[in-house]
Amino acid sequence: MRGLASSMLMLLACVAGCTQQSHTPPAPAAPPVAAHPDFSGFWNLDVKVPRDPQLMAKVAPNTVFLDDTGPVEFPAGEFGGLKLKPVALEAARKWNPYQQLTIENACKPPSIVYAMQGPFPIEVFQSEKFIVIKLEYYDMVRIIFLDGRQPESDYPHSPVGFSAGHWEGDTLVVETTHLEAATITNNGLDHTDGVRVIERFKLGADGKTLVSTQEFEDPAVLDNRGVRFIAWRKQPGQHVYPYECDPGFAGNYSPPKGKKKK
Repeated sequence: MRGLASSMLMLLACVAGCTQQSHTPPAPAAPPVAAHPDFSGFWNLDVKVPRDPQLMAKVAPNTVFLDDTGPVEFPAGEFGGLKLKPVALEAARKWNPYQQLTIENACKPPSIVYAMQGPFPIEVFQSEKFIVIKLEYYDMVRIIFLDGRQPESDYPHSPVGFSAGHWEGDTLVVETTHLEAATITNNGLDHTDGVRVIERFKLGADGKTLVSTQEFEDPAVLDNRGVRFIAWRKQPGQHVYPYECDPGFAGNYSPPKGKKKK
């Protein structure tokens, strides 16, 4: 009997403990990881979108704003406040616009420094590990790596370079290096292959605009830095079409009398 009583007491204690344990509230679930904004889709350049104050506030010191986004271009000798090194200024003074209209140069793409602000649409394809930006301009395609990789020591220079990105909240920050030397302002000012570009992309408040800043620095040719504000408006159902550059069009342009293509 004494053994039975002991067993009963142990059973009652277990029931009481189990009942008390069942009323313990579960640990709170971890908050869901916020999804990054989705930039996917077709975007057309829109120069009427006002500058984003949050993006502009992140622009580094000693940087001048270039107001030449879209079809607007600076005339010869005007560089939007950029301070040119003597060697770059001398080269710009020798610039001949008709040299770009030769068979050899007519279809030569610029780098992203000039191409991203051009009056042409882009199409974005986004995943967790990389983002692809397809430009209509010269059929250029950018890959922005999001997995932390860095360029190999022998990574080639090209018009699109090597782009590595990361998220800072709702803003995509992209650093691009390994760009081929090319124009900055399409009037004789060129960057070298040592130029460094920092871009920030984010969705506008309406979710229908993609806004960005493009900062660039190249100490070999500039004493200060430059930044452009670039914005695009989403147009569902559209796609980027082939650029189909024809070098033969260069023959339609001739220099004024007394000037020769060099």
